[in-house]
Amino acid sequence: MALNYTLFILSGILVGVGASFTGLGGGFLMVPLLITLGYTAQKAVGTSFLAILIISLSALFAHGRLDNVDYRVAIALGLGGLLGAQIGPYLLEHVATANFKKIFAVILVGLAAYLVFQK
Repeated sequence: MALNYTLFILSGILVGVGASFTGLGGGFLMVPLLITLGYTAQKAVGTSFLAILIISLSALFAHGRLDNVDYRVAIALGLGGLLGAQIGPYLLEHVATANFKKIFAVILVGLAAYLVFQK
């Protein structure tokens, strides 16, 4: 059990650096890690969100100190996200972990392709 917590802390450091550097939130790393450790997709996503909340607050303070935050746009995006964040968990309840892995992989590959081929 102690090894898992060490792995979680080390993973959190990696995710924190990656999330605050790229703005991706870290779920793209945390969710597959938690699924690999035996969590269901639903539990992995929910657990990841709490960790992301903590990481995001820290990153917000750091970027705020550097004047890298447009608060008006962020609040508008966040208000829209509030609604979507309430719908997502209900949709996820109807998706098996095996199918979730495939959907998640397609989204990540699609995002990667978009970033690579974007002009």
